[in-house]
Amino acid sequence: MFLLVGVRVNETTSKENPYVPPGMPPLDLSGRTTSYFEFWPMWLMYIPVVLQWLLLSVWHRSLTLPLIANPAVPLSGMVGVQKSAVFDAAGAVARDWILPWRIYSKTNAPIPEQAADVAALIDAAGFKFPVVGKPNIGCRGAGVKLLGDRAELEAYLSKFPVQGEIQFQRLSEWEAEAGVFYVRHPHAERGEITSFTLKYAPFVIGDGFSTLAELVAADPRAGELQHLYGERHKANWELLIPAGEPYRLVFSASHSRGAVFRDAADLISEELLAALDQIFADIPGYHYGRLDIKFKDIESLRSGRDFHIIEINGASSESINIWDCNASLSQALRTLLQQYHTLFKLGSANRALGHEPPGLKALFSAWRFESQLIKQYPDND
Repeated sequence: MFLLVGVRVNETTSKENPYVPPGMPPLDLSGRTTSYFEFWPMWLMYIPVVLQWLLLSVWHRSLTLPLIANPAVPLSGMVGVQKSAVFDAAGAVARDWILPWRIYSKTNAPIPEQAADVAALIDAAGFKFPVVGKPNIGCRGAGVKLLGDRAELEAYLSKFPVQGEIQFQRLSEWEAEAGVFYVRHPHAERGEITSFTLKYAPFVIGDGFSTLAELVAADPRAGELQHLYGERHKANWELLIPAGEPYRLVFSASHSRGAVFRDAADLISEELLAALDQIFADIPGYHYGRLDIKFKDIESLRSGRDFHIIEINGASSESINIWDCNASLSQALRTLLQQYHTLFKLGSANRALGHEPPGLKALFSAWRFESQLIKQYPDND
């Protein structure tokens, strides 16, 4: 349940100025609520990318060249790769920016015994409940859950597949979140921030007499996405939400889970780029990806300070500004095509440095392995 007890929304909260966490700019929800392509099937959006991939493969004489764009991790982080792989490749400087994490492999042992092991693991790492649990292999927020106490941990473990790896991560003290895409060519000293996107978790605001189901149905955007929220909040669907209380519909700010994204390219700064250059200089062989970041406030983030890295996503990660409802289809497709063109260029540069592209069998095996795991993960928050 994501009722923020004790938080009250002031009188100015409205469609044009809804509840947002501290540190985030106001969210304007006037105008259209979704772009017409925002929730198309992913395969449909990627048809032009597949065609471009085939053409670039002929030009570069390799179908799998993008899979060495990030030699630091298997398959450049395209699919079936542990989220922690890039963290493991990071040096001391980079790790100072990453929220502490620990990996636990699910076993056949009794759940209370496993929960005790996890509690000891995170305690030794120096962080306490609540913690974030997420599959160490997965994408689009699958299986990510906020665990408030030992009981919730046991419930999470009981639904997780045996031998599946779980990444437990300290919960950031900041709620504000962004997705920042970074690219640095192997021979370049400095990189480039190619996109900056603010990530807003969707909320509805209680009025004291409407149920959660009624609040969601009445919300201009959430009402169009009831299929995403109904099952997830089944236990609270008929709950009356107190007047002025914000109820968070999504914990993991993933587009596929209903989060709201806003392109904020105007917030890119030299100071932030300098901080990312320093971080990625300490992750040898990692040249391309999207950082999911929690931060104190916009001013601090633009100054290159007071932010935490939650994840560093690899070759398959999207420049998520394409899911801003104000983006056009042509803009979104141009961005996707440019991303994969960049992957081929990076792969070509790394091949010249001696890295060999893997075969298609490795890619297919990784995709099949990840697909099978995702089907077994617990429901999301």
